[in-house]
Amino acid sequence: MIFYDCSTAPNPRRARMFIAEKGLNIETHEISIAEGAQLSAEFRAVNPRATIPVLVTDDGAVLTENLGIAAYLEARFPEPPLMGRTADEKGLVLMWNAIAEQQGGAPIAEALRNSHPAFKDRAIPGTVNHAQIPKLAQRGRERVASFFELLEARLNQSVYVAGDVFTLADISTFVFVDFARVIKMRIPEGNTRTQVWFEIVKARPSAQL
Repeated sequence: MIFYDCSTAPNPRRARMFIAEKGLNIETHEISIAEGAQLSAEFRAVNPRATIPVLVTDDGAVLTENLGIAAYLEARFPEPPLMGRTADEKGLVLMWNAIAEQQGGAPIAEALRNSHPAFKDRAIPGTVNHAQIPKLAQRGRERVASFFELLEARLNQSVYVAGDVFTLADISTFVFVDFARVIKMRIPEGNTRTQVWFEIVKARPSAQL
């Protein structure tokens, strides 16, 4: 297998944490988004859509989305389970992972890419340039604030995001909550359950990568 990573971006970090939690040692190539390496002809020969992360399997399949990478690794290396054991657990993990992506990760990206000078005319990842829309940045920040409240409510009901054990849903949520620093947003002081959960996940070896 070959893993294409970017050490500064949140989505590759999600895959990197998943790989580490599985205890795997996979050949890794660093693709610098800051240097525009994802747009190079060499990398686009691997992934024409110019997005990271990418996992190339031993059989040559090119997996370009976190959920696809996670599903492949979970099927091939089922222990420790990170996507649930029972039917209910599997459903909850994928449900909360989707919530983290749609209500956490997406608005953070919306706020960052529509406001930061580094993303001028690069408001959406991929091969097509898109102009920034400042109003989307403000909307993104409002959505992130709502996500923090949703997460606090959930963690008052559950030890981890999807249930009683650490899963893919925690990886995605943790990475997005941590990455919110780039838009100068942090867990609100009063959200004590989220703060406790965050420190527990932060202490895991995979979170240090």
